[in-house]
Amino acid sequence: MPRLSANRRRVLVTGGAGFLGSHLIDRLLERGDEVLCVDNLFTGDKSNIDHLTGNPRFEFMRHDVCLPLHVEVDAIFNLACPASPIHYQHDPVQTTKTSVHGAINMLGLAKRLKCPIFQASTSEVYGDPAVHPQVESYWGNVNPIGIRSCYDEGKRCAETLFFDYHRQHGLDVKVVRIFNTYGPRMHVADGRVVSNFIVQALQGNDITIYGDGGQTRSFCYVDDLIEGFLRMMDAGPDVHGPINIGNPNEFTIRELAEQVIALTGTGSKIVTQPLPQDDPMQRKPDITLAKQQLNDWEPQVQLKEGLERTIAYFRKKLAA
Repeated sequence: MPRLSANRRRVLVTGGAGFLGSHLIDRLLERGDEVLCVDNLFTGDKSNIDHLTGNPRFEFMRHDVCLPLHVEVDAIFNLACPASPIHYQHDPVQTTKTSVHGAINMLGLAKRLKCPIFQASTSEVYGDPAVHPQVESYWGNVNPIGIRSCYDEGKRCAETLFFDYHRQHGLDVKVVRIFNTYGPRMHVADGRVVSNFIVQALQGNDITIYGDGGQTRSFCYVDDLIEGFLRMMDAGPDVHGPINIGNPNEFTIRELAEQVIALTGTGSKIVTQPLPQDDPMQRKPDITLAKQQLNDWEPQVQLKEGLERTIAYFRKKLAA
């Protein structure tokens, strides 16, 4: 597939008013594409795309991907789905519907249009992994009836649908598995660990960690992640994934809390609470495949620099 920028393309981004979607749209517009942003604003926020008002190559449509969508585009990025536990557990049935029905509707659209389609999957498909770091060939360790299952299993089913459409209909699918990502435009109350810690610190509250804080995560700055998205969509017709996109540098949750306290300069203390159900103890991507198939992709922004940018965003957001 040629680069989307080779000739101007009309690109559909579902979930485009969200954290990742809005950053992706910025990059697509920068490279000359036309963008149709579709979002039902359940977790998306129009403030993330307000700066695009008046751009002649940008269009916003309020729509739920659980319903069919009748548009004409040249490529599809399917990012629609709540991605933080607070949001996806608020209405778990709707979360599953968004992953599964949304995938069916977007795949049906791609089939009709004969266009490539990208799926934002997740490291949650690995569950609480028994293999570390996680490689794409690992099938995962997921509780199918737990409180996180609506998201974990919804995304696993979406991957199944994408590869069945590829095998059955010859569809050009591109599937990435996203590991913990952070940066500007994260929702203030999304419940994810980076935003939680930063907001708690900036508001002068104690920082809450679960368990002893020894569980590990790998934190990828949003700009690096979006670069991975674009390289995946630009990859050749034989590259379908799934491919891990994330930062392989591993930190404990306690180390993250300590860094946030140091960078915000607050006097916050660390307090502990019991671990929630099915919270994975380790999460770290093996990105060998991304390096091999996505033109040597690997993260460039280190945690300290990314946290400084994110803290600056939240300072401004909370002061507004």
